[in-house]
Amino acid sequence: MTGRKPVEYWLTDMDGVLVHEGLPVPGAPEFVARLRASGKPFLVLTNNSIYTPRDLHARLTRMGFDVPEDMIWTAALATAQFLSDQRPGGTAYVIGEAGLTTALHAAGYVLTDFAPDYVVLGETRTYSFEAITKAIRLINDGSRFICTNPDPTGPSSEGALPAAGSVAALISKATGVEPYFVGKPNPMMMRSALNTIQGHSETTAMIGDRMDTDILCGLEAGLETILVLTGISTRADVDRYPYRPSRVVNSVADLVDEI
Repeated sequence: MTGRKPVEYWLTDMDGVLVHEGLPVPGAPEFVARLRASGKPFLVLTNNSIYTPRDLHARLTRMGFDVPEDMIWTAALATAQFLSDQRPGGTAYVIGEAGLTTALHAAGYVLTDFAPDYVVLGETRTYSFEAITKAIRLINDGSRFICTNPDPTGPSSEGALPAAGSVAALISKATGVEPYFVGKPNPMMMRSALNTIQGHSETTAMIGDRMDTDILCGLEAGLETILVLTGISTRADVDRYPYRPSRVVNSVADLVDEI
């Protein structure tokens, strides 16, 4: 992007950028290896709150990636950090899996269904109607509503799956209360990632596969934005949005020589 300083810090989405449908994107392990060798700070970001960084580290290692746990930043971690900043030592009723509950416990939160400060909705493989009903009643009784991310669907080998954004819409319809979304495209997710690597917006690039989350989030945080065409958004999609990425490349393999 004309006028920008050279990139010294890198943020990259995971699904659709490094991996696609459970397989590494061709050239992606080499891209990460080059980043590791360069010594430039980077983080792998994901809106998925199901997995802990340890889980994701193991998953990426099996696919040939060398990504340490502390270089993985999830919407669950960002949510836990946000809640800890807002109300230290608070309480929450959580719909989610280990990635979210572990992050909240580590932030000093107590998980309870008795008058919690927050109802926190994340991703889970099996949304329970009983748990959703409990969340609705707690919000009606005054608990604040937080959601890890607004993605309406997630990918699977069988096709799209309903994700946190869709379930949040159900809860909002029943309560009249909109959640506060912490994950992308909230630039807070990007700023918390930048703070983690002590990066600066003018020398940081965000690589993503979605115009409506990754690119928007990076743009609003003042980063260089790079759209790859190995995930959700296509080249034709770019013209449908009122904003544009700094550039579009076929895949992260095209960026290896820039590291």
